Amino acid sequence: MSSPMSASAFLQALEDEGLEVVQEGDWRDHNRNHKGPWGPVHGVMIHHTVTRGTAATVRIVRDGYSGLPGPLCHGMIAKDGRVHLVGYGRANHAGLGDPDVLRAVIAERALPHDNEASVDGNRHFYGFECENEGDGEDPWPDAQIEAIVRAGAAICRHHGWNERSVIRHLDWQPGKVDPRGVDWDDIERRIAKRLGSKPSSTPRPKPSRPVVDLSQLVAAARSNPAAHGQPVTYSGVRTVEAALVDEGLLSKRYSDGHFGTTTITAYSAWQRRLGYRGRDADGIPGKTSLQRLGSKHGFDVRN
Repeated sequence: MSSPMSASAFLQALEDEGLEVVQEGDWRDHNRNHKGPWGPVHGVMIHHTVTRGTAATVRIVRDGYSGLPGPLCHGMIAKDGRVHLVGYGRANHAGLGDPDVLRAVIAERALPHDNEASVDGNRHFYGFECENEGDGEDPWPDAQIEAIVRAGAAICRHHGWNERSVIRHLDWQPGKVDPRGVDWDDIERRIAKRLGSKPSSTPRPKPSRPVVDLSQLVAAARSNPAAHGQPVTYSGVRTVEAALVDEGLLSKRYSDGHFGTTTITAYSAWQRRLGYRGRDADGIPGKTSLQRLGSKHGFDVRN
């Protein structure tokens, strides 16, 4: 169990690791601490931004967007390798994740597959967003990869953690795919080398893509809005809601597994974004629109 380092210590740790740091505005005091505790911290989480352009990306991760206020991380790692500090304290980056994954991070051992979203990751992880479109084709320059390595090593060095304490968003939350396109085994080995430790010989399990059953999803979309309370009738709803959150169409607080009216409205907005109109954009998932959402956000669809 570790208390978060001070903002000054955080800045110093990054600079001591050889990183070029850009301090953006009042980053030391920009946080979401009024929404819950910050700490104890157990690890570092790496994301991609699904954006293009450093200036625009800094603005988004600092200020957030409709339904998800900033900061969305502590530091944004640009393609040129510079780390832009945008917030410090509780940040909206990790969301709810798997308790078994958290236990593995704390124990610094190989991670299990994530299949649950019930633990507050914003409380327990430092977060770095990385400027990348997240389509698997946008390149990751060497300078950016090296900065990811150094940022992870800097925090681990301060807390006495090993490389297993640096994880990807996809390791933590079902339905996530970020940071897509990086060789994580290589990054993990390089962090270990910087820390002067021998990389773990335990192989990292290959992430499996979630599968969403269209018929069960449609049944949830048709029954959940009128149901008493907020029942979770099909676990695959969480995967779809996570994708809608990433699209900026659904507030993260409504990503709860209940395909209620708010999720219906968000899915309708996704359908309209694809060009559907009228009854074709009623918020009830169809195969083509769901496949296109899955293709973009890392899940498969079966009938």
